[in-house]
Amino acid sequence: MITSVKRYVDDHPRIIEVIIIGQVFGLTLLGSATSLRGPSGEAVSWWPGLLLGFVGSVALWWRRSHPRTVVAVTAVCANTAGAVGYLLTPLLLAPLMVALYTLALYTDRRTGRIALLAVVALLVTTAMTGDHYGHPWPLKTIGPAFWAVTPLALGSATRLRHAYLEAAQARADHAERTREEEARYRVAEERMRIARELHDVVAHHMALANAMAGTAAHLARTHPDQVPPILDDLAGTTSSALRELKATVGLLRQADDPDAPLEPAPGLGRLGDLTDAFAAAGLTVTVSAQGEERPLSPGVDLTAYRIVQEALTNVAKHAAAKTARVLLAYTHDHVNITISDDGDATAPAAPAPGGGFGLMGMRERAQSAGGRLQAGYRPEGGFTVTAELPIRT
Repeated sequence: MITSVKRYVDDHPRIIEVIIIGQVFGLTLLGSATSLRGPSGEAVSWWPGLLLGFVGSVALWWRRSHPRTVVAVTAVCANTAGAVGYLLTPLLLAPLMVALYTLALYTDRRTGRIALLAVVALLVTTAMTGDHYGHPWPLKTIGPAFWAVTPLALGSATRLRHAYLEAAQARADHAERTREEEARYRVAEERMRIARELHDVVAHHMALANAMAGTAAHLARTHPDQVPPILDDLAGTTSSALRELKATVGLLRQADDPDAPLEPAPGLGRLGDLTDAFAAAGLTVTVSAQGEERPLSPGVDLTAYRIVQEALTNVAKHAAAKTARVLLAYTHDHVNITISDDGDATAPAAPAPGGGFGLMGMRERAQSAGGRLQAGYRPEGGFTVTAELPIRT
């Protein structure tokens, strides 16, 4: 029922205004009737109160569009009623009280205070100097002041409550938009991470498979007896590629999918398998360590592995190199990874600008783990990739 009444009020504002004005006029009419005689018994004419109440009530029609003007009009009507001899009761002050409430609701606090001081000063001064019927002074002074303060305080409280609700709604809307933006950012970040994983897996294994297939094709014409071992290694490489692709694409599955892969992400502990795969492709890789080996956090461990994998893949694809070296230097809170090769200085171990995303992907991986990566040519020939990663993210 409350909802239907509110809907009716929202749909018929003019009818509600007429009803309010009629009720206020009824209160002023009742106030005029009950103030026809003063304490001395002298009669007070009834029609001035009726006329002033009608003018003040009709002025309320414009109280929302011109609240200051309406307060002035209703204050003049109330003051005139007091000058005529009426005792200013809440009934006679009803139009002024409604106007003050609206003024406090639609204007600021300073405007309300100024209007209150002006109204109280006007009413009290007129009541003290123009009363010819001997009304008690508390009723002439304290009463009008109290009935002027009350609607203004209620209007200010309502305005503050509306402002609080609007601020709370704005904060809720902002929080909702922020959550949506954060969710979109997380989705984009996850897509980039999966794209890097797919790039590293596909580029590495396809490069090895291509090198092994080329070697096998060459040996098939010159040393057929050496082809079967290479083909076995090629089968192992493609099988490993399929497993890693399944594990990476499995990240897109639902969390409760029973077919989701459970294989752990690779780390530096699997460098032996990685170097064996490159050895089968004709690239000899040596791994050495300096300092006390420290366990890395899972994210850093995966990042370190992928950087080594991508750097060695670039060596196999782009450098005229037979050997490569991987140096792991551990400090208290960092691990420095250096991958270098003995390729020709004129044959870059990284794609030419615009020719690939290997170096870009390695640099992004290092930065995402809180580290940094540098790459460049060696003066004596070959290429070097150096990454500094934190032990813990």
